Amino acid sequence: MKTTKIIFWTTTILIFLFEGVMPALTSQTELAKEGIKHLGYPEYFGNALVVFKILGVLALIIPQVPGRIKEWAYAGFAFDFIFASISHFAVDGIGFQGFFPLIVFAVLIVSYVTYHRIQRYKNIAL
Repeated sequence: MKTTKIIFWTTTILIFLFEGVMPALTSQTELAKEGIKHLGYPEYFGNALVVFKILGVLALIIPQVPGRIKEWAYAGFAFDFIFASISHFAVDGIGFQGFFPLIVFAVLIVSYVTYHRIQRYKNIAL
């Protein structure tokens, strides 16, 4: 169980850093704004996405948040990574920028699976 918790917190903190901290700190830079524009999205979409990413990572990282909210956060990030990958493939072709969201998606899947293992263990222990 200790290993599962270590894996959960490691992967969840990676998601927290990649999807919460980095976007919050860099979303208003010219590079970020140009990236959103390059993919064909309006600037306000990037701003809304950052707000939802921050709310999502807070839902994942705060233990007191109800499980149903965490499920929605995991689903939201899954859609975000899949559609980010599709957007990059559609605009830029096959390249690392298209695969990177899928790599982070794999980290999210590990976080999700270990989250459920921990929850299952808690329910058995009760």
